[in-house]
Amino acid sequence: MTYSILARDPETGALGAAAATGSLCVGGWVLRGDCRGGLTASQGAAPSTIWGEDALELMRQGSSASAAVHTVISRDSGSSWRQIAALDRSGGVACHTGRDNSEWHGSLEKDGLVVAGNLLSGQNVLIALRDGFLSGSGTFAERLLAAIVAGEEAGGDIRGLQSAALLVVSEDFAPLTLRIDWSEKPIQSLLQLYKRCQSGEYSAWLTRVPTRKKPEHSY
Repeated sequence: MTYSILARDPETGALGAAAATGSLCVGGWVLRGDCRGGLTASQGAAPSTIWGEDALELMRQGSSASAAVHTVISRDSGSSWRQIAALDRSGGVACHTGRDNSEWHGSLEKDGLVVAGNLLSGQNVLIALRDGFLSGSGTFAERLLAAIVAGEEAGGDIRGLQSAALLVVSEDFAPLTLRIDWSEKPIQSLLQLYKRCQSGEYSAWLTRVPTRKKPEHSY
């Protein structure tokens, strides 16, 4: 029911994720992130927010993405209905796709990048996600947005889309967490929201927000 991308920016070390689905509230259901640990996208026919949160906590404690995914899968008898992708802060990736998820389902992985999905029109959606990011231009966030645009153009969720989300975390700047919980055109709405938050008073205010590297930021 969802397609997602997790990626690490090799130039800055920032970690970013984007997702879209034919159901409501994809950002709240699927994406979790912390610059001290990594990113997770927990989705599937019966998605577990616990999976995403537990895998992220394990990575905060030093587990690799692969070890974290193995741990959460091994202790859940319902794992065949779920899908999880994980990216650790070093760029290691892992993914599990349970066999009982709706077709088409699967994932593609490379260093610093993992794309995953289920209830898709085909593998071409994941190829478009990956290639849309790798060939994209602009900021790291804009490349993630380009990826989910490409995924939609390749067929996306076979039901159409209702929600979309973007998450970027870094030690150098405040988290960027944008969610469209419902829209007839959620990706287009997400693009508009991103554009708005990158300009004007809001953008200027963000530069004064405390960060992990500069927690003393103030007015």
